[in-house]
Amino acid sequence: MSDKPEHIVIVGAGAAGLMAARELARAGRRVTILEARERCGGRIHPLPASQFGYAADGGAEFVHGEAPVTRGLVREANLSLQDIEGTQWSFDGTRLSREDRDDPHEAELHAALNALKDDIPVAEFLRRHFAGGEYARMRRSIERMVEGYDAADPERASTLALREEWMDGGHATQGRVVGGYGALIEFLAAECRRHGVAIRFGCVVSAIEEAGGAIAVRCAGGDVHGCDRVILTVPLPLLREIALPRGAREKAAAADNIGFGNVIKILLRFQRPWWRDRRGYLADMTFLLSDETIPVWWTQRPSEHPVLTGWFGGPRTAELSTLDPQALVDAGLDSLATVFGLSREDIARDVVASAATNWAHDPFARGAYSWATPQTREAQGILARADGPVLFSGEALYRGADMGTVEAALASGLETAGIILRG
Repeated sequence: MSDKPEHIVIVGAGAAGLMAARELARAGRRVTILEARERCGGRIHPLPASQFGYAADGGAEFVHGEAPVTRGLVREANLSLQDIEGTQWSFDGTRLSREDRDDPHEAELHAALNALKDDIPVAEFLRRHFAGGEYARMRRSIERMVEGYDAADPERASTLALREEWMDGGHATQGRVVGGYGALIEFLAAECRRHGVAIRFGCVVSAIEEAGGAIAVRCAGGDVHGCDRVILTVPLPLLREIALPRGAREKAAAADNIGFGNVIKILLRFQRPWWRDRRGYLADMTFLLSDETIPVWWTQRPSEHPVLTGWFGGPRTAELSTLDPQALVDAGLDSLATVFGLSREDIARDVVASAATNWAHDPFARGAYSWATPQTREAQGILARADGPVLFSGEALYRGADMGTVEAALASGLETAGIILRG
């Protein structure tokens, strides 16, 4: 038996990859991370503070619910969380009003969800139990949440996953990392390097080969990395683009039963918070919902930064697939103009900085995050098996209620490292 420490190659320097790398390196394993981008973080994408006046997040932004792994890491990094406080508003096409979260049919909805034994898609559940006209508002609210919040397709999304999310109180608390998720990634990357992890950027992995007990990880540029085991932490769509050994390829096929959604995110920094100046009653607005092209907006409350963030999630983002970043910004301005009864030119004059990302256009993401179908739990079980030299990790494999979040990625990375260390 060799005295050399086991060498593990991790593909992807996102939250899952960095978390797994640190845990393995701490335990004495030799770890190399291969990252296609020229930065760590993956779908965590910090934007320059000089551009937006604070460390803005172009990708993941919120800490949802209890998030024990995230919160522990925040404390360890001497960072802090800021809870989101304020009011939610909606625009019905004619006027702005405080969002009324009470639905007269909520008790019926909970009863139907509780009675559900076998998983079915959300759209089918609504057709089966709430088809009448009196339920139209509730159906729209649920569909909007599934598409927007979960970036999911109601025709495929799991009702039992939705029940788990809702009946446990959902993400009752939401917050942000002060300094942005980028500060957490910087801490993790520094920790990895301190423990001897080699992080190599610009390495687009094209193939993983197994022969005679040896593993070779090939990069598109021609580099080859020999190792004992590989952890793949790439977003689900990229699994199809990496040639894998037969056993790993058969496991990876299960990913087709896990949903993967897209998000368009737009950040607009203004000279002043004109929405508060114009309508004083919006002074503590956090979220703003509408049926406009960019349907969701939020402020940085309780921080005072004059920034509005636009959000469009789910399958309907395909409608804007031809738009470049400036055209997305224009679409955002048009949506705000309609909601606030202003001209786009008036709003645009006040813009100091802007950024827009259609995550489907990012070649190393191909979308935003995963969501559950009725077949997802079984698929996750297949992908999580440690029965070969290639392991899978990431937010899509997390089997808790917070699938698709940074917490899910961190927890999955930790779990995958534990499987190797216990083995």
